[in-house]
Amino acid sequence: MEQHATAGTESSQGVDTAPPRLLVVDDERSMRELLSIVLRREGYDVTLAENGRAAIDRLERARFDLLISDIKMPDMSGVDVLRAAKRIDQDILCVMITAFASADTAIEAMRLGAHDYLSKPFDVDELKIKVRNALEQRQLRQENVLLKRALGTTHQFGNIVGRSEKMLSVFKLIEQIARTDSTVLVTGESGTGKEWVARAIHFYSLRRDRPFVALNCGALPETLLESELFGHMKGAFTGASVNKKGLIEAAEKGTLFLDEIGEMTPMMQVKLLRVLQERKFRRLGGVEELETAMRVIAATNQDLTRLIADGKFREDLFYRINVIPIQLPPLRERGEDIPLLAQHFLAKYGDQMGKHISGLSQDAMGLLGAYEWPGNIRELENVIERAVALEKSAAILPESLPEHIVRRVLKGPAAAGSLPESGFDLEEHVKGLEREYIAQALHRAGGVQMKAAELLGMSFRSFRYYAKKYNLT
Repeated sequence: MEQHATAGTESSQGVDTAPPRLLVVDDERSMRELLSIVLRREGYDVTLAENGRAAIDRLERARFDLLISDIKMPDMSGVDVLRAAKRIDQDILCVMITAFASADTAIEAMRLGAHDYLSKPFDVDELKIKVRNALEQRQLRQENVLLKRALGTTHQFGNIVGRSEKMLSVFKLIEQIARTDSTVLVTGESGTGKEWVARAIHFYSLRRDRPFVALNCGALPETLLESELFGHMKGAFTGASVNKKGLIEAAEKGTLFLDEIGEMTPMMQVKLLRVLQERKFRRLGGVEELETAMRVIAATNQDLTRLIADGKFREDLFYRINVIPIQLPPLRERGEDIPLLAQHFLAKYGDQMGKHISGLSQDAMGLLGAYEWPGNIRELENVIERAVALEKSAAILPESLPEHIVRRVLKGPAAAGSLPESGFDLEEHVKGLEREYIAQALHRAGGVQMKAAELLGMSFRSFRYYAKKYNLT
C-alpha cells in the first residue's frame, strides 16, 4: 500500500511550493519507516514502496525527484529498479543503499546513473547530506535551463549573468576551456560568483554527466578536511566505524571544485600536490593506492602570490592549479550588469514568493547603480530578495531598499560630531557605519573573517555576528 509523508502546500496565490518528492524502496518495514521519519523531518514529500515492482508502479503513476532504493530485495534488485526508473524518467536522481556492499554492484549502479551509494549500516546525517546535495544539483540544472530561456545566450552563460565586456570575455574563456581537462584557478572577491564559473565549466564540459563535487577548504579543520577529501578506512581514527569514500572518489571522472584553496594548510597542500602530480591517493588509514581521473577547479579570494611570498602557500602547487587562470571582476567594475542581475533575481524571488512585480522603478535602479557593492553579487541578491519580500506595489521602490544603500548614495554618512540642523536617526546612522566598516574590513582582508575581525579590534564571534546581521557573510 502506498504511503505518504508530506510537507509543504501551495501558497494562497496558487504558486506551487511543494517540497521535493522522494520514493523510498526497501523490503524491510523498519528501514522504510526510519527513512520516512528522517526524510519527513527534513521537509520532503516521501512515498514508500515495499519492493521493486511496487516502486516501478509508483514511478509509472507519479513523478519523483529522487529515488532511494535498497539493492538486495527478494523480487527484483535495486539495480533493476534504477534501470526502470531511468527508463521512465531519465532525469530522476538515485541514491542506492545496501547491506551487501560490493564493488560490482556499486559500479553497476553508478554506471546506470545513480547519484551516490551508501552501505548499511549508514550514518543518517550522511544520508541527509547526500540527499540534500543531490537535490541542490538538480535545482541548479533546472535553474540553468530557465535562465537560458529567459535571457538568451547574449547575456548569460550557464547561471552567470552579464553583458559587460569583462564578463563576455569570461564567457568566451569558459567556452574555450570547458571541453579540456586542464586545471583552472578562478580568482575574485568574495561574492563575485566563482562557484558559478566552476559549475559552468563543468556543465559545458564532456564531464557534465559525471558528478560536480564542491568543497570549501576553509570550512573544516585539517583532520576533517583530509578525511572529507581522501576518505578513510574503518578504524583510521576514533569514530571511523566504516570505510568511507572521500570527495576525490565521489568526483571520479567528474569535477572537484576546491573553494578557498588559499585557506588550505601546508600539510594538505603537500597531499593535494601529490594527487595532481601522480593522479593517485590513499584513503586515511589505508595502504592501497587509488587512481583518479577527476578534473580540479580551484578558487580563492586571496592573492596567492602574496601568500607564496609570505611562505603560506606552496609555489609548486600554485603552478599546478594555475594552468588556466580566470579573474572575475567585482560588481563595481561591471555596473552595466547590475540592471540585468537585478532583474534576474527579481524574477527568481518573485516566482518563489508568488509576487508579480514587473521591475524596479527608475529611482530604485539608480540607487543600485550608484552603490559600490562591497559584497558583490551575493549582496545584490540579498538586497533584491529583501525588496521583493517587502514591496507592496507593482515595482520595486526606493523605500524597499536597505536604508544604508539609500543613505550612502543620496546623503553619504554624516561626519562625526556634526549634527544636522534637522537632526537624524542616530540608531540607523550607527548601523550604517557598522556595516560600512565591516564591509571594508572584509574587503581588505580578502574575505577572511578572522583577519577582518583583527582589523576592527573585535573578537571573531562578535565579528561573525555582525557580518551575518548585515548580510555580509
